[in-house]
Amino acid sequence: MKIKEIQEEIVDEFSMFDDWMQRYEYIIDLGKNLPLIKDEAKTENNLIKGCQSKVWLQGEQKDDKVVFTADSDAILTKGIIAILIRVFSNQTPADIIAADMGFIDEIGLKEHLSPTRANGLVSMIKNIKMYALAFNSQN
Repeated sequence: MKIKEIQEEIVDEFSMFDDWMQRYEYIIDLGKNLPLIKDEAKTENNLIKGCQSKVWLQGEQKDDKVVFTADSDAILTKGIIAILIRVFSNQTPADIIAADMGFIDEIGLKEHLSPTRANGLVSMIKNIKMYALAFNSQN
């Protein structure tokens, strides 16, 4: 699936919920299915700066795609990074770099997060794009 298709799928899923409490529960559920980072990869280098909670993110290049794993010590944050990994894992570096992030506004995520969590979301996206830039420059 292409990034845009996955983003549209997520927008559709969020539109099924009537209120934000249901959406928060859904985000928490998504976090339970997150492809977890290995314990030995929970290093300072993989820790995302700018997040209120601890979030570790690792990207590896497999063939021409970037595969992400992550973890967080907070259940809501774990769900947020799970959404981002669903969108960007198994995509090419060039597609990740070029991706439009409008779907986050469409689902209303940023406006329903505390300012510190919203900053964390921006940091997560930045780290994902940095991995893509690094792998793209190697090709």
